[in-house]
Amino acid sequence: MMASRATQIFVDEHATRPGRDTLTTAFVRAFFIGVSLLFLAALLFAPLATVFTMALEKGYEAYLASFSDPDTGAAIRLTLLTAAVVVPINTVFGLAAAWAIAKFEFRGKSFLITLIDLPLAVSPVISGLVYVLLFGLQGWFGLWLQEHDISIVFALPGIILATMFVTFPYVARELIPLMQQLGNDEEEAAITLGAGAWMTFFRVTLPKVRWGLVYGVILCNARAMGEFGAVSVVSGHIRGVTNTMPLHIEILYNEYNFVGAFAVASLLTLLAVLTLVVKSLVERTGYKGH
Repeated sequence: MMASRATQIFVDEHATRPGRDTLTTAFVRAFFIGVSLLFLAALLFAPLATVFTMALEKGYEAYLASFSDPDTGAAIRLTLLTAAVVVPINTVFGLAAAWAIAKFEFRGKSFLITLIDLPLAVSPVISGLVYVLLFGLQGWFGLWLQEHDISIVFALPGIILATMFVTFPYVARELIPLMQQLGNDEEEAAITLGAGAWMTFFRVTLPKVRWGLVYGVILCNARAMGEFGAVSVVSGHIRGVTNTMPLHIEILYNEYNFVGAFAVASLLTLLAVLTLVVKSLVERTGYKGH
């Protein structure tokens, strides 16, 4: 009885001062929003503003002229080509790996999950060195590749392999928890009604995870276009041949061609912003609710 009376007094006291609680809540909310905005301004908005300011320092004509350089055009094409090859392959792998991990029990399942997470823990430079040790001239398969006139390191295949290695977890990691959360009830019902494995996958599983798939593809594409470390090791920095946009930016900057370097950087930034816009549209369309 006394405890109930004390509780009632506490409630009555706080009910008589709602203004103070509201003020405290507003202050806390404003504090955390302010800290977040300050952090973003220092580490995101200011660098992005600097990129575009430096790119347009000598006017729009100099900015647009930077893209007429053949080496710049080659770097842009190589970046887009690499992403166009890597993203579909990683999408297929991510779907297969996520489906196997979420829907089946098998020996080595935990090991497979660990392997999928490996590129997220290993430095991209190390992953590039692995391909050099495998396919370089002094590597395990280097002599055989040279005898058959096959180039992997310092060529397009090496760039694609290195980019594929650092980006393959994104689709799988986005789909695995989503498939696990959705469960197997609908798939089991479809199989009970006579649907085969492939029909169940394309008619039941895939529609349920479509937003997660799109989200993973967007993240994979963004990382593929912006990858520097692994590609830097396997590319050989051959200007106009094996330089992607991030590598070409470094070369232009080291040559004190600041307008050209920041012009290419601004294009890469715009591609990243476009990726974020698509990501936001996907989330708004209904990914979070599916």
